[in-house]
Order: sequence, then C-alpha cells, then structure tokens
Amino acid sequence: MSPRDVALAFLAHLAGGRIDAARALLAPDVRMIFPGGVVLRSLDELAAWSRPRYRSIAKRIDRTDCSGATVHVSGTLEGTWSDGRSFSGIRFVDRFDVRDGLIARQEVWNDMAEHRAGGTAGNASGGDI
Repeated sequence: MSPRDVALAFLAHLAGGRIDAARALLAPDVRMIFPGGVVLRSLDELAAWSRPRYRSIAKRIDRTDCSGATVHVSGTLEGTWSDGRSFSGIRFVDRFDVRDGLIARQEVWNDMAEHRAGGTAGNASGGDI
C-alpha cells in the first residue's frame, strides 16, 4: 500500500470501529501527537484520552496531500460532545509519517478548543454551515 492508502485505511478502520485492523497499521513505536502536545502510543490510550471529550467523532475528509512517506489529510470533524450536544464543521489536519508500510507518527491539529471556548469555528447545533 502507498503511504496515502495506509493513512486513509487507518482512518477508515477507526471510523468503522475496526480497531484491530487500525492497530495493525501502526508501527510498534508509533507516536500520536494531539493538540496541546499530548503524546499517545496506542489506540487504547487514544480511547481513554478521548472518552471524556466526546461520545462520538467522525472525520469528513476533503483533501489528501502526499510528499514521499508523509501524508496530510484535512477536512472537518462532526460528532457529539460528552454532554450530548452535537458539533460539526470543525477543521482538522492529520499528518502521517509512514515507514515500512506502517504509521510511525501521526500529528493532529484541529479547532476543537476554539469551538468549545465559544469561538467561530464549527457549528454547535450540528446544522448546515
């Protein structure tokens, strides 16, 4: 698989709840870096870290850009906060470094903090933007 295919397969497996298939695409020494500099090293850590933040989340992918073994995936997030309110239209960018067909590093940037702080990012009602 190309680096692009690896990154998109990983995201599709996560979205479809196929955790073992997603896990199989991670290098043993993977580093997943989230906003605030949070470094996670497994999908179990990711699930535990995410649980108090939101009930569900989905990525609407608008674009992928590749340069060698580096893939940038961008689009918007939608889902449900932990308090039951829906959200949509929150921008994200994921950067994947793929090594030997496995994800060695994922860096995540998004506007979730701005949205939760009452800024203009996204749409709190979940309606059309």
